[in-house]
Amino acid sequence: MEARAISRYVRQSPRKMRLVIDLIRGRKVGEAYAILQFSKKRAAEAIDKTLRSAVANAKAKAEDAGEFVDVDDLYVKEAYINEGPRLKRWRAAAMGRAAPVQHPTSHVVIVVDRKE
Repeated sequence: MEARAISRYVRQSPRKMRLVIDLIRGRKVGEAYAILQFSKKRAAEAIDKTLRSAVANAKAKAEDAGEFVDVDDLYVKEAYINEGPRLKRWRAAAMGRAAPVQHPTSHVVIVVDRKE
Protein backbone atom coordinates (compact mmCIF):
# COMPACT_ATOMS: atom_id res chain seq x y z
CA MET A 1 0.00 0.00 0.00
CA GLU A 2 1.73 3.10 -1.27
CA ALA A 3 1.33 6.42 0.58
CA ARG A 4 2.77 9.85 -0.16
CA ALA A 5 3.42 13.08 1.72
CA ILE A 6 4.52 16.45 0.33
CA SER A 7 5.87 19.45 2.24
CA ARG A 8 5.81 22.61 0.18
CA TYR A 9 7.66 25.92 0.51
CA VAL A 10 10.29 24.73 2.99
CA ARG A 11 12.64 27.69 3.51
CA GLN A 12 15.90 25.97 2.65
CA SER A 13 17.79 25.45 -0.58
CA PRO A 14 17.14 22.21 -2.47
CA ARG A 15 20.87 21.55 -2.82
CA LYS A 16 21.33 21.41 0.97
CA MET A 17 18.21 19.31 1.48
CA ARG A 18 19.23 16.74 -1.15
CA LEU A 19 22.31 15.88 0.93
CA VAL A 20 20.00 14.57 3.68
CA ILE A 21 17.28 13.01 1.51
CA ASP A 22 19.90 10.87 -0.27
CA LEU A 23 20.72 9.22 3.08
CA ILE A 24 17.23 7.75 3.58
CA ARG A 25 16.15 6.80 0.05
CA GLY A 26 15.44 3.03 -0.18
CA ARG A 27 15.83 2.37 3.55
CA LYS A 28 13.35 0.97 6.05
CA VAL A 29 11.29 3.59 7.87
CA GLY A 30 12.74 2.78 11.32
CA GLU A 31 16.27 3.11 9.98
CA ALA A 32 15.36 6.39 8.25
CA TYR A 33 13.96 7.79 11.52
CA ALA A 34 17.25 6.97 13.28
CA ILE A 35 19.36 8.59 10.55
CA LEU A 36 17.28 11.76 10.60
CA GLN A 37 17.20 11.96 14.39
CA PHE A 38 20.99 11.95 14.68
CA SER A 39 21.74 14.09 11.62
CA LYS A 40 23.27 17.49 12.35
CA LYS A 41 21.75 19.07 9.25
CA ARG A 42 18.85 21.52 9.58
CA ALA A 43 17.09 19.85 6.64
CA ALA A 44 16.65 16.65 8.69
CA GLU A 45 13.89 18.28 10.72
CA ALA A 46 11.65 19.08 7.73
CA ILE A 47 12.35 15.72 6.09
CA ASP A 48 11.55 13.86 9.34
CA LYS A 49 8.24 15.69 9.61
CA THR A 50 7.36 14.74 6.02
CA LEU A 51 8.36 11.11 6.58
CA ARG A 52 6.16 10.87 9.67
CA SER A 53 3.28 12.32 7.66
CA ALA A 54 3.79 9.73 4.91
CA VAL A 55 3.73 6.89 7.47
CA ALA A 56 0.54 8.31 9.03
CA ASN A 57 -1.01 8.52 5.56
CA ALA A 58 -0.12 4.85 4.96
CA LYS A 59 -1.77 3.85 8.24
CA ALA A 60 -4.92 5.86 7.44
CA LYS A 61 -5.08 4.47 3.91
CA ALA A 62 -4.77 0.89 5.20
CA GLU A 63 -7.38 1.50 7.87
CA ASP A 64 -9.85 2.75 5.25
CA ALA A 65 -9.21 -0.40 3.21
CA GLY A 66 -9.71 -2.58 6.30
CA GLU A 67 -6.09 -3.74 6.42
CA PHE A 68 -3.31 -3.47 8.98
CA VAL A 69 0.07 -1.90 8.26
CA ASP A 70 3.06 -2.49 10.51
CA VAL A 71 5.52 0.42 10.46
CA ASP A 72 8.42 -2.07 10.44
CA ASP A 73 7.25 -3.37 7.04
CA LEU A 74 7.37 0.05 5.38
CA TYR A 75 10.32 1.43 3.44
CA VAL A 76 11.07 4.71 1.67
CA LYS A 77 10.21 3.92 -1.94
CA GLU A 78 10.75 7.42 -3.35
CA ALA A 79 12.26 10.51 -1.79
CA TYR A 80 13.17 13.63 -3.70
CA ILE A 81 13.41 17.40 -3.40
CA ASN A 82 11.95 19.74 -5.99
CA GLU A 83 12.82 23.40 -6.23
CA GLY A 84 10.13 25.81 -5.07
CA PRO A 85 9.75 29.48 -5.92
CA ARG A 86 12.48 31.87 -4.84
CA LEU A 87 11.61 34.72 -2.49
CA LYS A 88 13.08 37.81 -4.10
CA ARG A 89 14.17 40.65 -1.86
CA TRP A 90 16.43 43.71 -2.14
CA ARG A 91 19.34 44.70 0.06
CA ALA A 92 21.01 48.07 0.37
CA ALA A 93 24.33 48.27 -1.47
CA ALA A 94 27.10 50.82 -1.87
CA MET A 95 26.48 54.27 -3.40
CA GLY A 96 22.70 54.18 -2.93
CA ARG A 97 22.17 51.10 -5.06
CA ALA A 98 20.14 47.96 -4.35
CA ALA A 99 21.44 44.41 -4.65
CA PRO A 100 19.07 41.48 -5.24
CA VAL A 101 18.84 38.70 -2.64
CA GLN A 102 17.08 35.43 -3.44
CA HIS A 103 15.87 33.04 -0.72
CA PRO A 104 15.35 29.56 -2.24
CA THR A 105 12.52 27.25 -1.16
CA SER A 106 12.03 23.50 -1.58
CA HIS A 107 9.24 20.97 -1.98
CA VAL A 108 9.87 17.64 -0.18
CA VAL A 109 8.19 14.50 -1.60
CA ILE A 110 8.36 11.16 0.22
CA VAL A 111 6.59 7.94 -0.84
CA VAL A 112 6.50 4.91 1.47
CA ASP A 113 5.42 1.40 0.52
CA ARG A 114 5.28 -2.08 1.97
CA LYS A 115 8.10 -4.52 1.15
CA GLU A 116 6.70 -7.62 -0.51
